[in-house]
Amino acid sequence: MLWAKAEPSRFIKEMKKDSEAVYLISDYGTMRIIPQAGGIARISLSADGTFSPEQGCEYKYCGPCEWSVSESEDEICVNTDALILTVNKQTSSISYAKKDGSLLFSEREYKSKQLDGFDSYKVIKNDNVKVELVETPDGVKRIIKEADKELDKKLYHTRLWLEFSEDEKLYGLGQAEEGVLNLRGTTQYLHQANLKIAIPFLVSSRGYAIFMSTQSPMIFNDTQYGSYIYTEADEYMDYYVIAGNNMDELIRGFRNISGKTIMLPKWAFGYMQSQERYESAKEISDAAKKFCELDFGVDTIVLDWLSWEGDLWGQKTFDKERFPDPSAMTKELADMGIHFMISIWPNMSEKCENYKEMTEAGLMLASGGIYDAFDKEGRKLYWEQVKRGLFVHGIDAWWCDSSEPLTPEWGKKDKPEPGDMYRTYVNELEKMMPVQKSNAYGLYHALGIYEGQREETSEKRVVNLTRSGYPGSQKYGTILWSGDTFASWQTLKNQIVAGLSFCASGLPYWTFDIGAFFIKDGDSWFWNGKYNNGIDDMAYRELYVRWYQMGAFLPIFRAHGTESRREPWQYGETDSVFYKALLSADKLRYSLMPYIYSLAGMVWLKDYTMLRMLVFDFPEDEIATNIKDEFMFGPAFLVCPVTEPMYYEVDSVPISGHDKKRTVYLPKGTGWYDYYTNEYFEGGQYISVDASIEHIPLFVRAGSIIPTSEPGFNTKAMSGADIELRVYPGNDGSFVLYEDAEDGYGYENGEYCLTEIIYNDTDKSVSQNTTGDTRFRKGKLSVKIIG
Repeated sequence: MLWAKAEPSRFIKEMKKDSEAVYLISDYGTMRIIPQAGGIARISLSADGTFSPEQGCEYKYCGPCEWSVSESEDEICVNTDALILTVNKQTSSISYAKKDGSLLFSEREYKSKQLDGFDSYKVIKNDNVKVELVETPDGVKRIIKEADKELDKKLYHTRLWLEFSEDEKLYGLGQAEEGVLNLRGTTQYLHQANLKIAIPFLVSSRGYAIFMSTQSPMIFNDTQYGSYIYTEADEYMDYYVIAGNNMDELIRGFRNISGKTIMLPKWAFGYMQSQERYESAKEISDAAKKFCELDFGVDTIVLDWLSWEGDLWGQKTFDKERFPDPSAMTKELADMGIHFMISIWPNMSEKCENYKEMTEAGLMLASGGIYDAFDKEGRKLYWEQVKRGLFVHGIDAWWCDSSEPLTPEWGKKDKPEPGDMYRTYVNELEKMMPVQKSNAYGLYHALGIYEGQREETSEKRVVNLTRSGYPGSQKYGTILWSGDTFASWQTLKNQIVAGLSFCASGLPYWTFDIGAFFIKDGDSWFWNGKYNNGIDDMAYRELYVRWYQMGAFLPIFRAHGTESRREPWQYGETDSVFYKALLSADKLRYSLMPYIYSLAGMVWLKDYTMLRMLVFDFPEDEIATNIKDEFMFGPAFLVCPVTEPMYYEVDSVPISGHDKKRTVYLPKGTGWYDYYTNEYFEGGQYISVDASIEHIPLFVRAGSIIPTSEPGFNTKAMSGADIELRVYPGNDGSFVLYEDAEDGYGYENGEYCLTEIIYNDTDKSVSQNTTGDTRFRKGKLSVKIIG
């Protein structure tokens, strides 16, 4: 006969307590609960009763709170000022409730926390490492095929089983490409990829969030196989539960743990012109002059890959023939008020001097070709290469491409299934780097850039456009973008959800390639655009305009892509409908710069989120919480992108009979104004609105105060401009205008001012109160009440 082998009991046989935590001890392991300020509790489970400080060391203790612990025959209760954690003594499972006793969620009643130990190994860097060179759009990547290994440490696969309420909605977990907003009933594989950004932060419509402290790949599952969170490799199970009254409070808790977002310079919120690629200093100069000639607003021009000489991929210097005087180039741009961003890579060709220097210092990952960003000395040397080859020439911003830094799926002809993609990622990355940190390479890469530039100067804020990030990246001046998408209307639809999900995951600055990266249909699964005639196809021009119009209402406004040029004048003569629509969106963005920069100030000061799924502001509106194609941009704007063709099918085939209308849902609980006509509508209804190509459907919430200025060529030209406060009646309202030096880190020392503007709807009065460093309150303020 076969006999069951009993698992160690989870019965809590002993409880210990100190000033910061309670420890619940069973034969299975030791569970630690650390109550913290801000409605936060950290829960950990260790098989051997020890809690290595390395696990979650990047995250901070948020301070003490009032808490107590009580014990009965069946339960142990930990009461904080915001949470009640009730532990079943027989099973060690926990239920989580608000202070008033209302249930947030529970763990499964039995075996809710599982630890599966394994020995992890690391590759020995010696001559026995055999690699395969794989050509990818991100350069040649080195895949380890054979290597000697040595025992590193014992780690654990962890699995946390959960029980959700039937009507509960779940959001976040970073950025995915499938267009799924509510994650209930799905499986999500959290690993880094070209089109995926893994953020282990899950947010519930019931007023709580779960933040896993893992830096390893992770799986979220909510299917017929149960509901659980699985982590691939950790020292022990470790997660935070955050309670809050709304989405903003949950994200504030996330940033209290993982770090505050820093200020980007004001120019980073202007238009960024990029394409694959500008090939010379002359071409960049000509583009800048053309923008100036057309008075088409632009703040940044971006140089994509191959700034280096020949095939020296990843070398952080300029090709002297194409860029004979980089310092003169950046100065010419600066004189026009235009900033310069350059692409830099973690992978380097064996032929380049940067590679040789890294290799001689022993600071490459085991596969070679990619520097070791986990090593502080590796980060320091990488920045030294950046500084002496690029930063000395007046570079303003960095585009840290391919920061995953390996995307195995990009080497496949056909798209792998999600589970296969996940397992391949784990298998390949664990050969190169510590598997327990394999989702966080981009975090450490960004840390090195940030620390390096901060040591050099406090006059220029760090701006780092990067394809991969992790909790904590917001501390380092990062902007995440959605990767190398392909051009289709469905992609545009899915990108809305991608951005909303990402920003609900706690990181505030996100953007995409306006018009998608790939336009045409290629021979790889990711090269799947629908427009083989490129910008000669009027259908693509229409799609590009709609993408651009939505981009004007993202935190960061940026065009990029390959196969066709991306300057706005490529999409029609200056009197054409498409060009005029692009210019109109650009001017609208710049007119809203006082509003947008004030939102950025609130991101820093108040842990605000600019790009907001509707559940942020309308959690009680069941219809709004399910909407995937509208969003709030700050507190005022309801943005309704057009995501279907109305003028042309592929190959410039005209569409006949389309009424150029879009159905919009106006959330209940407030009134709404059409931004262009000032027509007023009650909320809680669907309406059909004009969606002609001239503009994106846009509505303003009643009670909003929107600071605007006359649009200029760029933010430098607009500095100190007069501001008109546009007030939309129907409710009382307020807004805080944030102003500072617009660059540099003086704001960290109080060098900023806040002007609180209050509107009283009863008597239609507007009052203002400025506090802080009033040197920065420059332009004249005037008021315009709409209607």
